[in-house]
Amino acid sequence: MKRHGARNAGVRIRLVMAVFALLFTAIGARLVQLGLTGSERPAYAFREVANARPQILDRNGVLLATDLPSASVYAEPRYVPDVDETVEKLVAIFPDLDARQLYQRLKSDAAFAWLKRQVTPLQKQALWNAGLPAVGLRPEKRRIYPNGPLAAHVLGAVDLDNTGISGIEKWIDSQGLQELNLAGMTGDARQLQPVALTIDVRIQHALADETVKAMARFKAKAGAGLLLDVDNGEVLALASFPDFDPNVPIDALKPERLNRISAGAFEMGSTFKALTTAMALDSGQFTLTSVIDARKPLQFGRQMIHDYRGKYRMLTIPEVFIYSSNISTAKIAMTLGGEAQRAFLTRFGLMSRLRTELPESAAPILPRSWGDVTTATVSFGHGIAVTPLQASMGIAALVNGGRLITPTFIKGAPVSNRVVGSGLVSPATADAMRYLLRYNAEAGSARNGAVAGYLVGGKTGTAEKVVNGRYVEDLVMTSFMAVVPADKPRYLLLTILDEPKGLPETHGFRTSGWNAVPLGGAILRRVLPMLGLEPRFAGTGVAYREGADIDAAGEL
Repeated sequence: MKRHGARNAGVRIRLVMAVFALLFTAIGARLVQLGLTGSERPAYAFREVANARPQILDRNGVLLATDLPSASVYAEPRYVPDVDETVEKLVAIFPDLDARQLYQRLKSDAAFAWLKRQVTPLQKQALWNAGLPAVGLRPEKRRIYPNGPLAAHVLGAVDLDNTGISGIEKWIDSQGLQELNLAGMTGDARQLQPVALTIDVRIQHALADETVKAMARFKAKAGAGLLLDVDNGEVLALASFPDFDPNVPIDALKPERLNRISAGAFEMGSTFKALTTAMALDSGQFTLTSVIDARKPLQFGRQMIHDYRGKYRMLTIPEVFIYSSNISTAKIAMTLGGEAQRAFLTRFGLMSRLRTELPESAAPILPRSWGDVTTATVSFGHGIAVTPLQASMGIAALVNGGRLITPTFIKGAPVSNRVVGSGLVSPATADAMRYLLRYNAEAGSARNGAVAGYLVGGKTGTAEKVVNGRYVEDLVMTSFMAVVPADKPRYLLLTILDEPKGLPETHGFRTSGWNAVPLGGAILRRVLPMLGLEPRFAGTGVAYREGADIDAAGEL
């Protein structure tokens, strides 16, 4: 009996093992079938699609971008029992849906269809209450920008799937977030380190506010501005108008909304004269006491280079600078030669595309050939187009001791990794340029940018725009490069107005000194206290460390 019982137990064990073997075989076969043909109902209909993104903060911890829980509506059309009733109820909840298109979508034999992305909590509850078969909600995340358009061109935007499409948002994806998303490892934003920007929302607001007011006053079609730390390359504020609201991402990629600071290449006009002057002084062939003959226009065949409201006499280098003499600047460049000019501009990063964290960057537009005419016109910012950001980087290098630093929008980005050139000009040349910039703010075209108690220096630029291959005198882009404090610059401010109009109070003039310069002064008056720069009401006259070529009154 014992032997018989043991034999029965063995049979039962083998029978159970056989059943399990058949069960696992059936499961395996079903898995293979599902893998080859897909399930009848989409497995992805019930999982989260929009992956988490890290918060974006300004340099002081102010929230600029974050994720909020959201949901989107989907349907499984092949399982909708009553299309007419479903359409009627859905349109009642979502009035912006097109009933005819919705009907066609639900009448199809598709396994899955989006109906409405990122719905409100009230709409979500209404859908639950409707109890529509084969219609469901899929959890997602919605990117929110609490400050609306503020710093939009820096932040960028994301699409409906929470993927960056421009600005820092797109850069974040390129830093590994996209790979983490694909691996399904970014479901919770709390696992992601916030991204701290160099932007200061207080300064950003002041820059944007004053630029918008100036655009309205001078009836300009566009405007832009930038505040840069010349010692470390950090961008504290960047604005470009027309702008967009990142909460409405469809506007982010419209051509008219481009970031004019980094994604537009423009002829920067007479701001380039700072570079030409530095090149001249650094060459050893010119000093501040050098005299240039500006008595008559410079002629190249049928082409002539004139001075705008010129003096038409012999000019010293400081006079060339403050009177912004095209004739003299061109003669300086031609004396040094086109090869030296190209080499100098190359060292200052103006002959190649500037790469920063912002994906939107324009390549410079360079002359096809570089003869005497090109050498002459490039000397005063015509015939070559660069981004305002790289022009600012170049001017910053003139006054910070000759260090060319790639700008950054990420707080704490190591400076040593971004120094692409050092000793680009001698200490004497850098000191002379600081002096000339300050002198121009006291006696030249930058006088309207004065701020009581602060040593402001700067160079203006007014560039005629090219339409159908020809310069149009009535259409100009004006700009102002300001540095402060001029004796030991810490910050560079750039202001730009596109096609400003002359006003009765400007005597009909539309040049930079009448619009971009006072705009710069208005911005500096607001932001300098925020930057912690204390005013000084003594010793604010110009001075040149190595000599007494010109005294504080600007007299020779």
